[in-house]
Amino acid sequence: MYVPFENLPEESRIWIYQSNRKFSDAEFSEIETDLQSFLNEWAAHGTSLESSYLLKYNRFIIISVNQEVQAATGCSIDSSVEFIQSLEKKYNVDLLDKMNVTFKLGEHIAHKPLIDFKKMVKDKAVTENTIVFNNLVNNIEEFNESWEVPAIDSWHSRFF
Repeated sequence: MYVPFENLPEESRIWIYQSNRKFSDAEFSEIETDLQSFLNEWAAHGTSLESSYLLKYNRFIIISVNQEVQAATGCSIDSSVEFIQSLEKKYNVDLLDKMNVTFKLGEHIAHKPLIDFKKMVKDKAVTENTIVFNNLVNNIEEFNESWEVPAIDSWHSRFF
């Protein structure tokens, strides 16, 4: 059951999928429609999941579940991954590769393989103060506090 993102409690679990390219506004509009349809039907063991999503920077798909109402289970998580895989095929993008880093270069959102990001650190093209997207956050509270942070304040700090 879809609910507005702002209506979910801060403890709600989240999953963040980053695209290897920027989506067009038209693509993001279609994705939004597909997400609402998926979330309205999403269930765990026959019980509707109180869930929502955010679309950010034409690059990120964030899905959230209020686990206080009904926890997402293995099968329901699998169905969400299948949904994301269907978006990958439909739009010819990569949303599941965790070996990429997304960060801000001024107003631009950059997406690089981890090995390239490490090289940029070595070359001082990015610094400890570069804003990175920490997609390892687990709930809305962490998302609000620690998703867009200086690299030194995230798991990226190990490269400096």
